[in-house]
Amino acid sequence: MKHSGETVFTNVHLATMVDGFGEQRDGAVRVRDGRIAWVGARTHVPIDDAALVDGGGCWLTPGLIDCHTHIVYAGNRSDEFEARLNGASYGAIAQAGGGIMATVRATRACSEQALLRQSLPRVASLLAEGVTTIEIKSGYGLTFDAEAKMLRVARQVGVILPVSVATSFLGAHALAPEFAGRADDYIDALCGQILPQLAADGLVDAVDAFCEQIGFTRAQTERVFDAARKLGLPVKLHAEQLSDQGGAELVARFRGLSADHLEHLGAPGIAAMAAAGTVAVLLPGAFYFLRETKAPPVAALRAAGVAMAVATDCNPGTSPLTSILLAMNLACTLWRLTAQEALAGCTIHAARALGRQADIGTLEVGKRADFALWDIAGPGELAYAMGFNPCRGVVNAGVLRAPVVSWRD
Repeated sequence: MKHSGETVFTNVHLATMVDGFGEQRDGAVRVRDGRIAWVGARTHVPIDDAALVDGGGCWLTPGLIDCHTHIVYAGNRSDEFEARLNGASYGAIAQAGGGIMATVRATRACSEQALLRQSLPRVASLLAEGVTTIEIKSGYGLTFDAEAKMLRVARQVGVILPVSVATSFLGAHALAPEFAGRADDYIDALCGQILPQLAADGLVDAVDAFCEQIGFTRAQTERVFDAARKLGLPVKLHAEQLSDQGGAELVARFRGLSADHLEHLGAPGIAAMAAAGTVAVLLPGAFYFLRETKAPPVAALRAAGVAMAVATDCNPGTSPLTSILLAMNLACTLWRLTAQEALAGCTIHAARALGRQADIGTLEVGKRADFALWDIAGPGELAYAMGFNPCRGVVNAGVLRAPVVSWRD
């Protein structure tokens, strides 16, 4: 039979993520031109001359979204992990030349091709767990050339692998060593030269910063946000991870996409985020890896109606995590998110944290046909097992990348 070019994924149970899980037992999804053309009960799906994919009774969810990563970097910091196990503090390691600056040195010294080769396996691990969209930050270069190299590699990841990539410029991650003792001059360079040129080169989708006592002040962060706004770029922020610097209130004032980490978030920040619609991105990998004890105010965020996303924060120093499923489990076990909240955090709310909620994050007509098929009894199972991957197929823009069962006419 000659097919119309459309595809129907049938014999699946759907977690649409619309109004909660949005469960539809014995459902189907029709795809046209890489977009969802129809979704609903299998008994009502228009089949006519479409090609059929039998999902074998799997659960079908939107493709998962890892909305906060530093996954493009060179080297690793396993030596620092051992040092912390032997009693060294994160601050002491940083003062001795380790921490972020260790990765900056390794990334600067790495060729673009070598940086790409090191990064691809980490991304591939996420894709094997149903991830179809990933955010990748710069911030380990801290010069124009090195930041541009990182962002070009991030773009290349989306060309080589079947994943959509959103880039964030994180030049305000740490003070470049060339500007030691001159943080305001460094911010001048970021705002006046580095960011505008990177944006002109089409390498930046959003702008991020690290507002913290060991990072940049609220006033310096505001200058970065002002520069981003002039360029028409959305902002997000590493906020309230180690102390409450009022970063969440600042990013909310700029109608930012997200405030991330948030372990020390207070009531004013929660209220500001709720009013602005700024997403709280929870990063349990760093909390676990650093053995932190102060949890983000999940109950207060929930009560205020602040959307909560969940991400890996994959980075070499504080969260060398390349499993989105484990991130979901950690968010539930450490911070008492429900399984439904964890899945929403990697789909609909993660899409909002990237400003892409009109295109991805739910199974709805008109959205990009990115989804994952799972051999599970129900969607809540995705946050349950540690170290087990029940993903049986991933679909990117309507194309099945890993066969689940068999095609049939």
